[in-house]
Amino acid sequence: MPGPAETDHDGSWRVAADIGGTFTDVIALGPGGRVVPVKVLSTPPDFGSGVLGGTEAALSGAAALPHQVGAMLHATTVATNAILEMRGARTALVTTRGFRDVLELGRLRRPLLYDLSWQRPTPLVPRRHRYEIDQRITASGHLDPPADSAELARVAGEIAAADIEAVAVCLLNSYACPEEERRVAAELRALLPGTYVTASVDITPQLQEYERTSTAVVNSYVGPQVHDYITALGEELREAGVCAPLMIMQSSGGLLDAPSVVERPVQIIESGPAAGVIAVQKLSRLMGLDSVVAFDMGGTTAKASLIEDGEPFVAGDYEVGGGMNITRGMGKGAGYALRVPSIDIAEVGAGGGSVISTDVAGSLRVGPRSAGSRPGPACYGNGGTSPTLTDANVALGYLSPRALAGGRVAISPELAERAIAPVARDLGVDIPAAARGAYEVAVSSMTKAVKAVTSERGRDPRDAVMVAFGGAGPLYGAAIARELGIDTVIVPVHTGLFSSLGLLVADTERQAVMAHRADLDALDLLTAEFDRMAKEVTETLLDADPSAHIEVLRVLDMRYRGQRFELSITVPDGALDPGQMAAARQRFHAEHHRTYGRDGADELVEIVNLRVRGRVRNPVSVERILSLPPSAPRPETLRECRFDRTEPTPVIPRAALSAEPRQGPLVIEDMDATTLVPPGATARLDHLNNIVIAWTTTAPEASV
Repeated sequence: MPGPAETDHDGSWRVAADIGGTFTDVIALGPGGRVVPVKVLSTPPDFGSGVLGGTEAALSGAAALPHQVGAMLHATTVATNAILEMRGARTALVTTRGFRDVLELGRLRRPLLYDLSWQRPTPLVPRRHRYEIDQRITASGHLDPPADSAELARVAGEIAAADIEAVAVCLLNSYACPEEERRVAAELRALLPGTYVTASVDITPQLQEYERTSTAVVNSYVGPQVHDYITALGEELREAGVCAPLMIMQSSGGLLDAPSVVERPVQIIESGPAAGVIAVQKLSRLMGLDSVVAFDMGGTTAKASLIEDGEPFVAGDYEVGGGMNITRGMGKGAGYALRVPSIDIAEVGAGGGSVISTDVAGSLRVGPRSAGSRPGPACYGNGGTSPTLTDANVALGYLSPRALAGGRVAISPELAERAIAPVARDLGVDIPAAARGAYEVAVSSMTKAVKAVTSERGRDPRDAVMVAFGGAGPLYGAAIARELGIDTVIVPVHTGLFSSLGLLVADTERQAVMAHRADLDALDLLTAEFDRMAKEVTETLLDADPSAHIEVLRVLDMRYRGQRFELSITVPDGALDPGQMAAARQRFHAEHHRTYGRDGADELVEIVNLRVRGRVRNPVSVERILSLPPSAPRPETLRECRFDRTEPTPVIPRAALSAEPRQGPLVIEDMDATTLVPPGATARLDHLNNIVIAWTTTAPEASV
């Protein structure tokens, strides 16, 4: 590729790169809607090499030059991996005296109520690295007393002696007096040059000490690694001639510039999953779908999210590091609490690389351990010996016995069967039966993720359409939909790279939040605070693009007095009047009843937080990217596939489908993914080149 001398770009190409546990997906979008998709194996621990290699391959396939890239968009797992693998920075916590053990105490949450062997996750900051200072901020925001600079100097000396790389500062009630906490953080930065320092109020200036402390700690824990990764990736791209600004996907579903991400990396924990949901959101709006379940299955995990009326649910807090990442209620406690906006995504450890095993009781298990990309599934021939779901799909005949990812990954059925054989012996069945059993266990596990965002929210999954995407999602989408009583499954174009497609169509976003405890009828104060926050968000977005048209969304986090959980209710722009607040209360009552099955009286409603989201709409329409990629015509073939029994199954490309429904079973092969149409279902192609799978036999009653 040309060197960094070519710095003037004409902006005609947009490149999006999404890192997964097994593959790194890259899509280049050029003039006239030309799309060049590329899948390459991820390259841990140096994930940037995969991004750079995929970008080079996409531009080469497009016959485009690096200086023609006008936007470089990225979804990354670097922050998530630092937590899951417990290899973040050596972190310290500075807090008010008496609150050293907030991280240990946490909340009374047990994700597995009757599992007596369950243990809380190990705190990211050991107790010896939590430092208390003699200062106090009262609930009304008064200092009694303020932090002493001499004491801060002593604490800084102890931190330096402990070889600490990052510091989180979280003082009691600092949301009520953010200037004091920022002063403490600033003094520590001056005393500890080169140390990454987070002030909790710069991340989440809200009530609840545990959540605020945990969020600040996670931000510092992943901060140095995210800084090094983004800095190195930017330099490598510039050396390769790609000088466009680097934009990163946030957990909330909007793009953010790289320097802002470095300051607040906790905002990108769910970067990759969020990008896929945004792609489904744009598609659902284009198709006019009211209720959509986005189901994304890759190499390591499976994710589900719900989109209603063209908008995904965005939660104010969630957890990371547990077996299932969720954003609500009594299932919490397995991970580290984060109080930052995130699309409501339920995630389970079941992906194409998930390892199949038997437990001590002889039962079949799938995941959460994954073979990843190195060594990967046994059938890849890269030295992996553990049986995975990908190996099971090869043994069942669902996946090509020759190659995947457009021929980039060779497949060995012999290695797949050899890996599954010990599991089959433990179960006392043949290899296809063991592989089919693993498939059905995975379907059961992933069904729980869909229920977490539908029936557990008071939504009936049978009212929704499922959009299945990701490298493995279309292999399982129809089976999961049938379990839940969902009639229709849509498999979009570029399904295996759909998160990258989401980056191409995502909006740029900035968010602001503040705690608010005034009465609901203090409308002048409420309006003034909203106006101040909207001005702050708008000015930040205009700094990046002075000509941008900015949409501002105002949100109230509301609850009944005495509750722990809030619901988010939107309110209109401008000065709020009593009628608008009455309408907000009614929407809150209705949503509370729908979610929890009951509601209360007006006088019990209180506001907890104010939120403002500024958005710059992306001019790129999802319709522009949904052209059917060209493929060489090939004859239909037959392959033996195992369902309830072994059946000869037609294997066809997507382009072989038409508007006329075709009866399953079918295996439909794209460059980036394979779609399975089981017996009893039909498949057709719609006007957007989506594969539409529908069940022709009666579906079971869904558990709602």
